[in-house]
Amino acid sequence: MNWWLLINMTDPDNELQWLITELQDAENTGDKVHIIGHIPPGSGDCLRVWSQNYFRIIARYEDTIRGQYYGHEHSDSMHIYYDPANEAHVTGLSFLGPSVTPYQGFNPGYRIYTIDGNYANSSWVTLDHETYIANLTEANDSGNPPKWFKEYSAKEAYGLEQLLPADWDALMNDMETDDVLFHKFWQYYWKSEDKSVSVGCDAPCRKYLLCRIRARSENCVKVQ
Repeated sequence: MNWWLLINMTDPDNELQWLITELQDAENTGDKVHIIGHIPPGSGDCLRVWSQNYFRIIARYEDTIRGQYYGHEHSDSMHIYYDPANEAHVTGLSFLGPSVTPYQGFNPGYRIYTIDGNYANSSWVTLDHETYIANLTEANDSGNPPKWFKEYSAKEAYGLEQLLPADWDALMNDMETDDVLFHKFWQYYWKSEDKSVSVGCDAPCRKYLLCRIRARSENCVKVQ
């Protein structure tokens, strides 16, 4: 890793410029794009200036980008992106897939995405995703190997007709006041790990978590 690249926090190694070139080529030819990466823009581990420039790119090419898939955070979560010029306008969404590693305080998990298929005029959007987990508490207590099982389907669990960015944004709005809905999200966030789920998430915790999911310009303050 070349840490000297971070002297240019705007676009180290011209990565964003490369992305713009690829997206413009796709727009010119009418192609649709999926972006797959590790550290999601908007994460605390991603350069803030870099993330803000990424948000602008997503806003510019929102009609071309049909899916964004990241990991890194180990939790089952997402980042919702907004137009920096009008933060009421939702422009994109990054699904954050759960990690197989249980670090730190999680059950192991993985996810299967269902994407609109390869046919004429396909939307190429994410139609649904299913998350599978293994209960480590049960495995440790029984002494048997972990058993993998389906934890949930996004459409079924949240009652969503579509998994578009605006649908998730509306769901986050509902979670601000709906305790049952937020608890369900909190359980899936930890991949149903008993101890982590039981700790709960009070009002300041909920506000902070939902703020982090919404990758806007505001600073999310974590209250201990």
